[in-house]
Amino acid sequence: MKIKEVVSALEKFAPLPLQDDFDNAGLQVGLTDAEVTGALLCVDVTEAVMEEAIGLGCNLIVAHHPLLFKSLKSITGKTYVERCVLKAVKNDITVYAAHTNLDNAMNGVNFKIAEKIGMKNVRVLEPKENTLLKLVAFVPAAQADEVRRALFDAGCGNIGNYDSCSYNVNGEGTFRAAEGAHPFCGKIGELHREAEVRIETVLPYFLRSKAEKSLLEIHPYEEPVYDFYALQNEWPQTGAGIIGDLDVPMNENDFLRDIKKKFEAGCVKHSRLNGRLIRRVALCGGAGAFLLPKAVGKADAFLTGEIRYHDYFFYENDMLVTEIGHYESEQYTKEIFQSIIRDLFPSVEVYISRINTNPIKYL
Repeated sequence: MKIKEVVSALEKFAPLPLQDDFDNAGLQVGLTDAEVTGALLCVDVTEAVMEEAIGLGCNLIVAHHPLLFKSLKSITGKTYVERCVLKAVKNDITVYAAHTNLDNAMNGVNFKIAEKIGMKNVRVLEPKENTLLKLVAFVPAAQADEVRRALFDAGCGNIGNYDSCSYNVNGEGTFRAAEGAHPFCGKIGELHREAEVRIETVLPYFLRSKAEKSLLEIHPYEEPVYDFYALQNEWPQTGAGIIGDLDVPMNENDFLRDIKKKFEAGCVKHSRLNGRLIRRVALCGGAGAFLLPKAVGKADAFLTGEIRYHDYFFYENDMLVTEIGHYESEQYTKEIFQSIIRDLFPSVEVYISRINTNPIKYL
């Protein structure tokens, strides 16, 4: 099994175009043509994690946080980032990161947090907008099934828990082939009428090239007619944060104690208690305080890894505001990586790092 096959599977689950503008997810260091000798999964890449990978014989590290957020002007070993890069290159270790693309993906980081808490009816809190396209193609009726299959294989037609979604209208197309043409049907110089199907389907914007290539390869016409339309719809399956219901509603104190235990948090910060019953929770792993306004009026509690001081004042009357630490909120990301790799590549040795890379310590 080659490293690039594992990377491809990770990017199918959490496509890189889903990452936020500031991010640098994806391949960080190394080459992907080598056979995988083992994969080490972590939240952060540190020197201790690099040594762990070397000791385990792993030539692939999959991290949540990118090792390289900013470009390096030199690699001299003066910072831990530079030392990790040098160690990775010297030991032929490839480093890959899935960060905000995994945050924004269906069943990604926030869904894992919800699973740990015990939530149901979960949905994305802030869905992405203006990221979908509609593809409309006109195809001879006899070839419509074949073209639809090709488009679905290219990633078109996925809506929520449904795939192979399309809308089809029967009609008639006309054309006249000029000299030099090689028409699939009809004759040079004669007006031709053909029974056609108008196929409509939806796709993420980043799959446009793939869908267009598949369409042109399978379409029988020398000059296929097709259009892409930008949609202003939300994409409910991707975006920031999630909201859902607790399996068992709790009072505020029990909710806080449960969170502290499940995330092994050294400290749980929270706003003033006022006797709420916590039924519905909004959450976001990492630094998710930017979503607080989205949760107002919708949730009884908001959970994240980092919250600014003044946010506790602004939202304390709206909901229970809870902060458990950046690392603590995202530590189970490793389980997502593990599930993806083990399910698709059972022969690959997969290890969850034993190194606690949290730089924040509690007295």
